[in-house]
Amino acid sequence: MTRTLHVRIQSGDRNGLEDRLAAIDAGETVEPGEPTLSIEDLETFGRIFRSTNLELLEAIVEHEPESIRELSRLVDRNPPEVLENVNELTDYGLVELKEEGRAKRPVVWYDEIDVDLPLTRPSGGENPASA
Repeated sequence: MTRTLHVRIQSGDRNGLEDRLAAIDAGETVEPGEPTLSIEDLETFGRIFRSTNLELLEAIVEHEPESIRELSRLVDRNPPEVLENVNELTDYGLVELKEEGRAKRPVVWYDEIDVDLPLTRPSGGENPASA
């Protein structure tokens, strides 16, 4: 079964997704629905889903590294840079860091990301160029 995270470009907070994931982790019953992450704007989306971060997400899913250091080796990058990127992904709920002794193991719960990327602004359907 494929687990999909849906991402939308729209204003809003991320608490709904974080609350939902926390409830699932706690073994609580959660209403059926698709987990959705709202990203504030296109600029933020581009920063979060830049190629270096996508490479990290793919490596985490494919190799299930035991630590940030192992993840760094997998992507051939310096651990401090990888940690900075992983922390950014963690802030958006895209990666979870599980404490295992002195190491922090990066984990993702989904297998794919589905992006809803509107090409128009939600301003009542009016084209901003004709205003």
